[in-house]
Amino acid sequence: MNESTLDSKDLINEEPGKKSLFDGYKPSTTVLGFLAASIIVFVWSGWIVVSKAGAVSAMTIYDIAALRFGVASIVALPIVLYYRPWKGMPLYRMLVLGSLAGVPYVLLSYAGFTYAPAAHGGVFLNGLLPAFTLLISWLWLSERPGYLQVIGSTVIVAGAWLVASSNNKLELSESWTGDMLFMLAGAVFSVYMLLNRRWNVSVLQVLLCTSLLNGLIYLPIWALLLPSNLAEAQMSHILLQGAYQGLLPTMVGLIMLSYAVRHIGAPATAAMMSAVPCLGAILGLLFLNENLGLNGWLGILLLTPGIIVIAICRKPVK
Repeated sequence: MNESTLDSKDLINEEPGKKSLFDGYKPSTTVLGFLAASIIVFVWSGWIVVSKAGAVSAMTIYDIAALRFGVASIVALPIVLYYRPWKGMPLYRMLVLGSLAGVPYVLLSYAGFTYAPAAHGGVFLNGLLPAFTLLISWLWLSERPGYLQVIGSTVIVAGAWLVASSNNKLELSESWTGDMLFMLAGAVFSVYMLLNRRWNVSVLQVLLCTSLLNGLIYLPIWALLLPSNLAEAQMSHILLQGAYQGLLPTMVGLIMLSYAVRHIGAPATAAMMSAVPCLGAILGLLFLNENLGLNGWLGILLLTPGIIVIAICRKPVK
């Protein structure tokens, strides 16, 4: 999960007198902000490889989602009970945000990894996210993109096309199926980001909606109705998926993201996120032996500056 087009209000809502996860914590230097952003890049790049490994393991994608939301719920529960972020938040907003950034997004992403290489997840989930957000903002919220943003989006789409066409003919049809699933997941997450911004959702409310609420709803459904191969999976795979999926993107990534946006700003943080597709491809090559070929690497190098252009040329929200 990568939020490449960020706003300082996307995940942080600092109201006077309201408890915050960061109460009493003062920033030190901008170096720590860039360090936090770097951690996010590695966390989300690693998520691409870990998710691909889980999708091709004995476990079903429903098992991986259960591990993700099960661990995240356990960790989030005491935090949510202590800070009570549901106060003043309408139930329909909780359900909408939880749905958009929860089970549907996760299952679409995992399903995509069953067809396409890990690097395609970095490109079509993370790389295309800024372009999707601009398009949906324009069509839905009438927020017209700037000239440079249109150029950046065009560059991103061209790079993604090169990546998608990099597989050989035998793999191309399956790869395109995965790419379409990734794009659908990215579109869903773009809507979540826009609503997150418009509703001024705080970090604690994100924990409530995307972790705890999804766990409470999804886990009983998984246990009673969904196919599972968890009993046949190796314990090392179960521990890896549970620890990584449940802790790093949902907890560590969330906190580091909020810290980075606060101390180095949204544009700088989003610009650093442009490294996720490239680093994800490198990790896929190292750990999964997935080589994209010349077109694939050229596509990733092409879309990276497009992401940076959109990140640093963001128009203020009206």
